Amino acid sequence: MSSTANQNLHQAKNAKKDEFYTQLTDIENELKHYRHHFNGKVVYCNCDDPRMSNFFHYFSYNFEDLGLKKLITTCYQNQNKDLFSQHDCERAIYLEYHGDRNKNRTPDVDEIGVQYLKGDGDFRSAESIELLKQADIVVTNPPFSLFREYVAQLIAHNKQFVIIGNVNAITYKEVFPLIKEDKIWLGYNCLRFFKKPDGSMYETARSYWYTNLDIAKRYEDLILYKRYTPEEYPKYDNYDAINVDKAKEIPMDYPGAMGVPITFLDKYNPEQFEILGITSGRDEFEARPIKRYKNPLQMNPNGSNSNGSKANTRATILLKTKPSGIHYIADNAVGFLKILYARIIIKNKRL
Repeated sequence: MSSTANQNLHQAKNAKKDEFYTQLTDIENELKHYRHHFNGKVVYCNCDDPRMSNFFHYFSYNFEDLGLKKLITTCYQNQNKDLFSQHDCERAIYLEYHGDRNKNRTPDVDEIGVQYLKGDGDFRSAESIELLKQADIVVTNPPFSLFREYVAQLIAHNKQFVIIGNVNAITYKEVFPLIKEDKIWLGYNCLRFFKKPDGSMYETARSYWYTNLDIAKRYEDLILYKRYTPEEYPKYDNYDAINVDKAKEIPMDYPGAMGVPITFLDKYNPEQFEILGITSGRDEFEARPIKRYKNPLQMNPNGSNSNGSKANTRATILLKTKPSGIHYIADNAVGFLKILYARIIIKNKRL
């Protein structure tokens, strides 16, 4: 097999792993909060085969109730048919829906009629971009592996959207600055289960709805009830902030910088808190470390050690006693280091 063919095969396999279908109940539970946004709008679902997409089902069935102007869906053509299920598109298709013709409230794809694209229907293709230009709001579950490119395209074309992405997308350098600048925020619900092409269910760690449509949730205060103590909220060794392990435990009386888990964004009210940056070890995220570790080593439970550069890409807590699990040491750290997954650095605006 040639290197090009091998690369295409690898990309096709990755696309297959990205193929998860959103449950209709999850779509309904989220989009009920956005109904007023859809009136008179063109909605584009550009990762959806209308013959099986629950996004198409939701919008076509509720077309008149939502007051939609038009619904467009497109389906990507799989080039390697032997890798995919019987439901995959053998040709790239698109469909434009203008409302129920026979007033039966059960839209039929065969009644509407699908059309074929000249290209492969990739959201980055010229044909798909021309359809994107017609749209007011994009709603879909895009491939997680292409989330960076997908969001960048929406922002470049100044589109409104409600899309699904993995929780880790918060930490992407292409996404986090948009969150910090209040250009993207999280929707109402966390998703855990998706349907696979073979009909079985797949459980993910966490996925969220990402949107730039204004919603009431953004202005709900997070109720704070705990008070700061240095014992419960230690300072990081390499960032000028205290550590908070759970968003609900943010101290009500601490005026300085605090590091919170990325899931804090599910409770984030921009009128209550200011986002300062994220602990990634990279200056472009604006949470700048106050210390860089020299010759860091990862100490493993079996007594071995390995490269400890990860200590310079995370916030760390300095411990006086040696922990039992994986920990880190460095020439300029007097003690043992525990690293924490990415923390968003915030400040209470009202203190």
